[in-house]
Amino acid sequence: MDDKYGAGRRELLRILAAGGLLGFGGSWAQRSWATNVVTQPFENGVRELTGAFPQKGEMLLVRSRPPLLETPFTVFDDGVFTPNDRFFVRWHLSSIPTHVDGASFHLMVRGMVERELSLSLREIMSDFPRVEVAAVNQCAGNSRGFFNPRVAGGEWGNGAMGNALWTGVRLKDILDRAGVKAGAVQVRFNGLESGVISATPDFVKTLSVDHARDGEVIIAYGMNGQALPLLNGFPLRLVVPGWYSTYWMKMLNDIEVIARPDENFWMATAYQIPDTPHANVRPGQSGVKTIPINRMVPRSFFTNVDNGSVLQVAQQKMIRGIAFGGDTGVRKVLFSSDGGSSWVPARLERDFGKYSFRRWDAPFTPRRSGQYALKVKAVNSDGIEQPETPNWNSGGYMRNVVESATVVAG
Repeated sequence: MDDKYGAGRRELLRILAAGGLLGFGGSWAQRSWATNVVTQPFENGVRELTGAFPQKGEMLLVRSRPPLLETPFTVFDDGVFTPNDRFFVRWHLSSIPTHVDGASFHLMVRGMVERELSLSLREIMSDFPRVEVAAVNQCAGNSRGFFNPRVAGGEWGNGAMGNALWTGVRLKDILDRAGVKAGAVQVRFNGLESGVISATPDFVKTLSVDHARDGEVIIAYGMNGQALPLLNGFPLRLVVPGWYSTYWMKMLNDIEVIARPDENFWMATAYQIPDTPHANVRPGQSGVKTIPINRMVPRSFFTNVDNGSVLQVAQQKMIRGIAFGGDTGVRKVLFSSDGGSSWVPARLERDFGKYSFRRWDAPFTPRRSGQYALKVKAVNSDGIEQPETPNWNSGGYMRNVVESATVVAG
């Protein structure tokens, strides 16, 4: 990990060990928005660029309540790790605490356990081994705005994702402290967000007991060497490497071990995908079995060129980007300058772990003036590569088609 996070990590430990209060006054929904706008390349793609949210720099505003903030894509060209103040934000319910007192906060562990736990932040930090994992946090609906025909839901561009170095403790260690009873099936997670009316289904998510205890799932209190921003889940959030962010519970305060498959709204009805290859169906197709969304799929992107970028004839341009393997690492990234007729391996930069972004680059020298169709695709460690054609489903989930950029040499 880069040394620049060393000082931040010490500050994180100071803030959390002191049980510091983190929050902000007022309501973001009542703040004034910036006048700058960005137009995403899809229908209804005009977005305000706002810096009005606490602990956040300029973000693309998708929705104000609950807040949906997208990372401007140029940020991803700056490095492997997405800065905390530019990291995307996605909440499900409208009532979110505007402050959390770390000194009085406790994480409850209950249900089918030998002993119930009520753990303070200080106990979590001092009583369990500290771990770190670099992992991509990606909304299941990232890139939904590109679905054609259009689908309902937040119309994200490609910026509903980010990569961070998460610091915390293994969920397994906490569950082992509680003692999971025989017959337990799933582990259910709840946070501090709530609906405006009592009829709103509480936002809870579950993992199988085996997944929860695999040693990779962690409860994070740190992000890139700092305390979690409030809008990204302070003081604790679940980190489920390789799985979509709907499982990454923010402001986590309750863990319940249960004896049966969870049938709550957010597991049995919401976030369902077709049980088909690549979660793909025809628009209007019915009668397809569905399952809860789960593992991510490989993706890659250009970060220093996009549609309309102008290059110089006979001058080499180093094309850059990022890639990730989904639920495993990146085996290779392939680059094409002729619309996919031929491919060459890109150079991969430092590997921060199988769940992290991986930066790549490839040289390109346009030999004549005119347009060039650039393409990039990732192949993950399991040999799965991005598809040439986009998938479609009514939820707008799991888009990972080969990315293209038409550039102009002149």
